Amino acid sequence: MQNKLLNLVTKSAKQSKAQVFSAVQPSRYLKNLSKQQVGQGKTVLITGASSGLGEGMARLFAKLGYNLAICARRTDRLERLQSELVATYPNIRVEYQALDVSDYEAVFKVFDAFAADFGTIDRIVVNAGIGDSRRIGKGRFDTNRRTVEINFISALAQCEAAMNIFRAQNSGHLVVMSSMSAMRGLPKHLTAYGASKAGLAHLAEGIRADMLLTKLPIKVSTIYPGYIRTEINTNAKPLPFEVDTETGTKAIVAAIEAEVEEACVPSLPWSIVGQAMKRLPLQVMSRLS
Repeated sequence: MQNKLLNLVTKSAKQSKAQVFSAVQPSRYLKNLSKQQVGQGKTVLITGASSGLGEGMARLFAKLGYNLAICARRTDRLERLQSELVATYPNIRVEYQALDVSDYEAVFKVFDAFAADFGTIDRIVVNAGIGDSRRIGKGRFDTNRRTVEINFISALAQCEAAMNIFRAQNSGHLVVMSSMSAMRGLPKHLTAYGASKAGLAHLAEGIRADMLLTKLPIKVSTIYPGYIRTEINTNAKPLPFEVDTETGTKAIVAAIEAEVEEACVPSLPWSIVGQAMKRLPLQVMSRLS
């Protein structure tokens, strides 16, 4: 199945190959940035930083010299991460706060508290989310509703809070974590999840369009991760083109540091897959997904 999918998507997206193969090598790119300590004196705020991609991004940004404002529900894990990073990188500052992103008022309070504490927030990564959705019409509305609320409404609150800060500063970089499943409407358990991530991607593009319209110096990046094996999906069956957390996180942080508007990560094969997903007939997409 994996070979069949690769053949189909490669044939359907030949025009995107130049873009894919011209992409930077994440490990080499980040090694150079680490030597330069590009994050020195800058602060990154990451939600959902207690595990998975959020934790992985925190580790890499710390290595690049950034100060960190990290938040999640599990403060015990945030405290351990803080202690580890400060011990490893004594020149950076790491602060954490408890945050359940479904508490919208808390989102604004925590973001504003970090901004007041650090003085300036240079980048905010809207990362917190869940992937527990089910087939539509199978009696699992509560599950699907929660997925959409966390992945879109809670993300909207985070974007609002972030943009409040960036507009006041007249600077900043908003990063939202979407998904390759946002490229098309997908069947089975991906329907509600993909729709929530598509909504988030459109929200980010709308904010980017507003920045262009108003000529404000605020950057907006949308990241579309492919299959990345993390703690949350450790027991899931193997998936096509999946990579481990370290590989996936390096690709994500490299794209963020490049301040791209949009990126499918890892670039190969997901840039090709993304182009194919937009072009293949829905009947073919449904079978392959």
